[in-house]
Amino acid sequence: MNLTEGLSAGKPSFNASGDIFLNGSTGFQNLDLFSPTLNRVLNYCSSVVLFIAMVSLGCTMEIHKIKAHIVKPKGVAIALLAQFGIMPMTAFILAKIFQLGPMEAVTVLICGCCPGGTISNILALALKCDMNLSILMTTCSTFAALGMTPLLLFIYSQGFNNLQRAVPFTSIAIILAATVTPCAMGITINHYKPKYSPYILKGGLFISLISFAIIIIISYISIGGLMWVVFSPQLISMAMLMPLIGFTLGYALSTVLKLNHQCRKTVSMETGCQSVQLCGAILKLAFPPEVIGALFLFPLLYLTFQLGEGLLLVVLFRCHQTLKPPAEGKCHSCLSYSTMGGWDVVRSQVQTVDPYL
Repeated sequence: MNLTEGLSAGKPSFNASGDIFLNGSTGFQNLDLFSPTLNRVLNYCSSVVLFIAMVSLGCTMEIHKIKAHIVKPKGVAIALLAQFGIMPMTAFILAKIFQLGPMEAVTVLICGCCPGGTISNILALALKCDMNLSILMTTCSTFAALGMTPLLLFIYSQGFNNLQRAVPFTSIAIILAATVTPCAMGITINHYKPKYSPYILKGGLFISLISFAIIIIISYISIGGLMWVVFSPQLISMAMLMPLIGFTLGYALSTVLKLNHQCRKTVSMETGCQSVQLCGAILKLAFPPEVIGALFLFPLLYLTFQLGEGLLLVVLFRCHQTLKPPAEGKCHSCLSYSTMGGWDVVRSQVQTVDPYL
């Protein structure tokens, strides 16, 4: 029995009024739009995207830096507070404001409770953020998600009628636990064979883009008539507001904590960016197709606004850098990045200064 087959038991279903049945035959099932073969292909594509994302994430981590931050856990505390304090609460409040239905609320909550992803590291590099802190926050939130994501889903689902019965906590925990192995593989590769990390990152990005395209095409073929569910005004507004609020509150939090400007930008990016690969995999693998419908595509909608808003901030930052008068002395970052190898070949150039002092 594989992972996708083992997650099929005891999953919830909804009827038109929003009531939840653990083994019902209502919801989208009666529409008969789901080909078992295409659904299986979608499950495998989602698994591949998640596996590649976790291996790539592991390739950005360095064991000695992880140990150093364990000794000084202030950065870890900031990472957990920003990622698991701001975004889940934002998702919960917006779901209440827009009066989402049960399954839409579950979808948005799962997205809000997911950890950060590698996209935040790319945006952090473009904004000249503190990459040590960026990778630290991504690392901490990824491993902490093993416990925090199910816990936060349980807490916030209490705010909706019968919603706690709709969340397959066991299936979600299995998927989260399954991310540890590929992430550990990436860490091992980066530790013993660091020269291969750039190729894994670039190849992983290419394969992920191909997989996303396959997912979109197959989804349109399978559930084309239900695609409008994802593009409802409420969900579009949610996908637009969540990263924007995350960026803003992340910067505000780091300002309150008196971090320097470089670290404020870092916390902002890490807070607003969610791991859409993990969110999509949870929605597709933990819920049956007759329950999730087209909503497993919500992470792609979130990704669109997440990237769009992040790139807009990058453009504004670059314009500001170009127009501002040159400083008398040039400030050196704690790290220097190879312009040829990208952010994955980070090497220390000057003495590292603790950004939290």
